[in-house]
Amino acid sequence: MTNARELFLYRREGAYIPRIAAVHDLCGYGKCSLGVAIPVLSAAGCDVCPVPTSLFSAHTKFPTFYMHDTTSMLDGYLDAWSEVGIGLDAVYSGFLGSAGQVGAIQRIYADHPQALRIVDPVMGDGGAKYPTYTDEMCAAMAALVDGADLLTPNLTEASILTGVDYQGQDVTDEFVRENMRRLLDMGAKNVVIKGISRGDGKIRNYLAGSDVAFEEVAAEQLPYMLHGTGDLYASALLAAVMAGKSLYESVAFAGRLVRDAMVITRDQPDFELRGVSFESVLGEVTGLV
Repeated sequence: MTNARELFLYRREGAYIPRIAAVHDLCGYGKCSLGVAIPVLSAAGCDVCPVPTSLFSAHTKFPTFYMHDTTSMLDGYLDAWSEVGIGLDAVYSGFLGSAGQVGAIQRIYADHPQALRIVDPVMGDGGAKYPTYTDEMCAAMAALVDGADLLTPNLTEASILTGVDYQGQDVTDEFVRENMRRLLDMGAKNVVIKGISRGDGKIRNYLAGSDVAFEEVAAEQLPYMLHGTGDLYASALLAAVMAGKSLYESVAFAGRLVRDAMVITRDQPDFELRGVSFESVLGEVTGLV
């Protein structure tokens, strides 16, 4: 088995700027999705090419929000990309607007077979699906597990994908291992299960791969929760990967960045609703390259 400290998913060469398709939603207000992915990955010296899966007035934690599903435009959008001849080094997918958008992601994979596949299966948290997600959408999301170079679910999303009953946050290592085994059996190459809390002041992220030993990477847990930390974590993890860091280094970096952003967020107005403020820690991301 390979040590995660020795596994590099991407080798950065010289002054080359890697290009990433970010297949996520866009929120007008609130800190999540493309509003996080674009600045974080750009700070890591990446060229971010958005593929908007839906448009929101605000994220779904707000009591009122408007959503526009972009499924009907994606074929034309990707047709135009094909005509231009876009090249991609990675495809990073997150929140989807409909089950049919899985096919759009698979089309990008087919058009760019050498690109890394990073799947953040954004479906729910705390044991519940997000309000716009249906059982059909969750089932469709499972199709993206097979072939994912890096899959980054939380425990709720791992439960939805594997069929293992959600048991809350205070779970054993063996429970996490079982989820990991099932996701790897479904075809994921490397898995990071993120954001596990056992109430002891640490937030735990676990990693494993088809050829990578199971490992825990812990960071300080702060005594409050924020919307958007999962998106920030996955984006920071990918930023470190594309900067040429090992999988272990990338997992550890993402945990530190989220913690540092949460400290700053606490001093912002309406922070518990608006979400994680990452802007002041983007210098940490720039420092990766």
